[in-house]
Amino acid sequence: MKTRYTYGGDEHIYVEMDEEMSLDAFFKSLSMSNAVRDADIPGVTEICPANASFQVKFDPDVTAPDAMMARIKELESKADNADKRLSTRIIEIPVYYQDPWTHETVMRFRERHQDPTGTDLEYAARINGFDSVETFIEAHHAQPWFVSMVGFVAGLPFLYQLVERDKQLQVPKYLRPRTDTPKHTVGYGGCFSCIYSVRGAGGYQMFGITPMPIYDPEQKVSYLKDFMVFFKPGDIVKFKPVEREEYDRIVKAVEDGTYAPRIAEVDFDLEDFNADMAGTNAKLMEALDGA
Repeated sequence: MKTRYTYGGDEHIYVEMDEEMSLDAFFKSLSMSNAVRDADIPGVTEICPANASFQVKFDPDVTAPDAMMARIKELESKADNADKRLSTRIIEIPVYYQDPWTHETVMRFRERHQDPTGTDLEYAARINGFDSVETFIEAHHAQPWFVSMVGFVAGLPFLYQLVERDKQLQVPKYLRPRTDTPKHTVGYGGCFSCIYSVRGAGGYQMFGITPMPIYDPEQKVSYLKDFMVFFKPGDIVKFKPVEREEYDRIVKAVEDGTYAPRIAEVDFDLEDFNADMAGTNAKLMEALDGA
């Protein structure tokens, strides 16, 4: 990996670990952003991590841009030698695939899609070499996902599947963005899945919907009373397919304040994962089954 440093005007420095998304690039980005935070450099006002990069906002009247750049570059060796282990959590997210709400939206915007004659799931299954929508859906939920960043829209997680690179699902975004996407849609663009935290415009392919709110600015949802955004970088997600009856039950439980997501505390070791991806994933999902 070759790190690239660039200025964003007089008040920002952008640090890109790699042009490709990978867990190695993510862990280095996380380690470097933590190192910048720990260094407590005068003038730094905000550190914003992303998939394989991060951005630092600073006051140039406190530390000049050239001096800030030099200080951040000094921290790269610390990130290279940082521990690649993470204490985190694995979370089960119920998903109603092929639901009626995203299907209605899918069909309403076909003129903006690569394949106006089918659905997003049919298109995704075909271009990824699956013989049916059902086998594609199974590939989407069978292995866990890593939350590499949260943002773009408040509370929206970007999810990177924990599988070998040649097994990564890849689907392009719509040719032209939609003007509408149902709240809690499970979408896909490039190599990333996501969950739309709010209703609004979007360009990711739509596969289903979760009954579980992940963003609540009013903090009325029982499990979001401490913080309005559910996900944080480093979380691990396991999608669980549900049918309409279970979807409706969870929606009611959320409204009643009785719903609690299934969560297990886990340790994730990047070197162990790279050495045995299937074994690492099995242990992660076993921890969730025991929660």
